[in-house]
Amino acid sequence: MSSSSSNELILTSSPDGPIMVYETVSRTAVTRFSSSRSPCRGLTTVGRRLLAASHVSSDTGAGSINIYNWHGSSVFRNFPVPEPIAPLTATPDGAFLFGGGISGSVLSISGSSGDVIRSIVVHSSPVSSLHLSDDGSLLVSGSEDGTVVVLPSFKIVVSGSFEENVEDLILHKWKAHSDSVTALKSVTGTLVSCSLDRTCKFWNLGNHGVLMQSVALPCSVSGVALDSSGSTFYAGGGDGFVYNGSVEACEVGKWGQSQSGSIVSLALVNEERNVVSAAEDGSVWMWDVEKGEVVMVFGDELITLSDMIVIKGNGGGFGVGKGHGVDGEGSGSFTASGLCDEEILKTLNQMTALGEVKDVVLQDRKKAIEMLESVIEMYERLLKLILKEATKAIEEEEKDDDEDKDDDEGDDDDDEKEHEKDDTKEEK
Repeated sequence: MSSSSSNELILTSSPDGPIMVYETVSRTAVTRFSSSRSPCRGLTTVGRRLLAASHVSSDTGAGSINIYNWHGSSVFRNFPVPEPIAPLTATPDGAFLFGGGISGSVLSISGSSGDVIRSIVVHSSPVSSLHLSDDGSLLVSGSEDGTVVVLPSFKIVVSGSFEENVEDLILHKWKAHSDSVTALKSVTGTLVSCSLDRTCKFWNLGNHGVLMQSVALPCSVSGVALDSSGSTFYAGGGDGFVYNGSVEACEVGKWGQSQSGSIVSLALVNEERNVVSAAEDGSVWMWDVEKGEVVMVFGDELITLSDMIVIKGNGGGFGVGKGHGVDGEGSGSFTASGLCDEEILKTLNQMTALGEVKDVVLQDRKKAIEMLESVIEMYERLLKLILKEATKAIEEEEKDDDEDKDDDEGDDDDDEKEHEKDDTKEEK
């Protein structure tokens, strides 16, 4: 394999087990992260240094997000959320996380503080899938009722008023499937959605979500991958088989071997020469794309899987360092290439401190804005009072002028009457 592929890591999550990490060049798990009960699509990276997993408490059913750093196996930070969320994604820089709630809400969350910035109800059923476009400009959500919604991400990472119309925040919304949307992917303006209704559908994101192609499969579909050109797709079936085909020709083939459980996620690795499929039964298989054959088997069949993602390194990215091993086998936690453990800890502490300083600055700015708004409101009231008094004074002055005018007119009438009397006497 090339040097670029050697930096790729496969991460799997579970609703009742640890998050496992594998190198694409080895069948052995290199580390695990504990304490997360993560539902489907609940695993994502946060920038280049952190990992996030949706978590649902087994005791209370409350939802939260567990944050892990690459140096330890336990939870680094925990962000409570107002409702249980399943799908989770993050902006490339890790500044914001997005979660899909059981109420049909899309939540935007600060990546540094964990504060919920906005919670917007965009679906009438629970959100089942989330996808962020490569440039981070569009957030696409799919629901259990089969609807797909496209939101400009910049509109939902800033606080808004309660009176704001949700429809004004939505770029596109349409009924995509007759059953739950299980996965979403986009490449070069093409969005693919797959569903329990046994279809994969391809949409033109730049043309208001116009349907380009619909591919029917013999089973439900829960995982999908697109090559970099957007012309070839790979679908993970509920029957454990991997299907592949051409988007334009609408041709579908099936690879020969089947995993025991339903496939929950697919990803392309090794410069798109291989596909990795993860199934509910805990198995993770690597396939040769050209031959459609299994070339490597990962996973632990004692662990039920809910999601899988692949982290692609770039030479200066993730590497395996000293830490907690898996079953006593050597290395287990992650460091950046060329950095020792002490430097990593120092960097993480600095990141945490910077996050706290940022939170304080944001709070101070918020207080300053609130004070300014209060002063403006006070001046508005004062100006209204001054205007009211001025208007009252003008009205009283006009009233006095009218009374003086009436008095003057009355005096003139009296003078005319006196003159008339004098004239009458002289005539006599």
